[in-house]
Amino acid sequence: MVSSLSVPRLVVAAPSSGSGKTTVATGLMAAFAARGLAVSPHKVGPDYIDPGYHALATGRVGRNLDAYLCGPELIGPLFAHGARGCDLAVVEGVMGLYDGAAGDGELASTAHVAKLLRAPVVLVVDASSQSRSVAALVHGFASWDPEVRVGGVILNKVASDRHEELLREALESSGVPVFGVLRRVARVDTPSRHLGLVPVAERRAEAVDAVAAMAAQVSDGCDLEGLLALARGAGVLSGAAWDAAEALASSPPPPLPVPSSRGAAPSTPSPGAAAPGPPLRPEGPRPHTPDGPKSVVAVAGGAAFTFSYAEHAELLAAAGAEVVVFDPLRDERLPEGTRGVVIGGGFPEVYGGELSANESLRKDIAALAERGAPVAAECAGLLYLCRELDGLPMCGVLDVGARMSERLTLGYRDAVAVSDSVLAVAGTRMRGHEFHRTVVEPGAGAAPAWGVRTPRPHVEGFVQQGVHASYLHTHWASEPGVARRFVERCRTS
Repeated sequence: MVSSLSVPRLVVAAPSSGSGKTTVATGLMAAFAARGLAVSPHKVGPDYIDPGYHALATGRVGRNLDAYLCGPELIGPLFAHGARGCDLAVVEGVMGLYDGAAGDGELASTAHVAKLLRAPVVLVVDASSQSRSVAALVHGFASWDPEVRVGGVILNKVASDRHEELLREALESSGVPVFGVLRRVARVDTPSRHLGLVPVAERRAEAVDAVAAMAAQVSDGCDLEGLLALARGAGVLSGAAWDAAEALASSPPPPLPVPSSRGAAPSTPSPGAAAPGPPLRPEGPRPHTPDGPKSVVAVAGGAAFTFSYAEHAELLAAAGAEVVVFDPLRDERLPEGTRGVVIGGGFPEVYGGELSANESLRKDIAALAERGAPVAAECAGLLYLCRELDGLPMCGVLDVGARMSERLTLGYRDAVAVSDSVLAVAGTRMRGHEFHRTVVEPGAGAAPAWGVRTPRPHVEGFVQQGVHASYLHTHWASEPGVARRFVERCRTS
């Protein structure tokens, strides 16, 4: 159904990382929510941690808007899905305003998403080491792309009343209003480690206090009424909101489930070669009508596995699964009736000892995988399925070892499935994102999962019986058939 969306909205951006986007965006969300507004929180890009703070601030699920992983055509529908019924939407940007996927121009940048959403941008500027130069910086960002509407500025890390006076005086001629000034104070308590902020699930009480502090700082220093008026000037979006059931109904029907036997797929194309065409399928969409009782799909959660997209669970449920969250740090068994397991990203290296100590659950997962049940694991999930992580026993589903590394692996990836699996047939194209400081040694007895084309051609991941394990984080909204294929396998394994 085609509709229009006129929810007020703002995109919070910055000239570069470290300017204070997260503090301002989260503080705005919490401040407006405290005023009784239903606030829809969003994050540009593949970040999993900031949405957790957004959810605390608003009481709603934090959702990502990634034009690389999902394609530009899905940004509006996914935004409308999250913002349905809300009074205001706040979108936190990524990196600098115009920083996109490497080598792809504006693709997936904050500016790109702001244009797709027809939303005004509020630029957060770290003013700690400048005065009059701030006007040149703001003018440059505001005039670089005429399609990007920089509607206002929030000055961060301002030292004194005199410093504020100089900054405001310089910006008077820029034509860009100042909507807030935040003083240089002790940093709000949002501790970081090797992959960014510490997730909310690991420090909930402290995170609640941190969000409250952000809200107070923003409320005291920003013109909330002026920002709300700016948000109300956003353009109308036309088109249907994304819906999991409709996405499944309009996606091609799944091929026959793959057999449970161990080994490589019939064909393994070179990752640098053109992807073979998809298998012949009936023309037109086939409405999804799951038969029989729902299959329980256990999704890993808790402090060790905090990286996931909300749309994954929604797609699994729409495909006919009963989604049940379990905590590998606490639960000794999988949920009753589990037919499949999804294990996303997180920090198993931080919780390696506790994960290893939960031997009962490790054995339960290994036994389920041995029976050929579908198991989908990404990044941290891959490490958990390994034989060991830094010498600590893990599930042993894959006969490979993993270890921490000094090298950060980070970036978008263009990939093609090179083996039939519970998620995709060979030749399926998907885009993913890697973000880790670990290394997995090559192993025997499993086929590769993906042929990765960027930044260099290589094969990656493991397909073994019903297991698909990989470093790539993917967004299933871009390929809804992944969820349906997984649930179909749950019913037949």
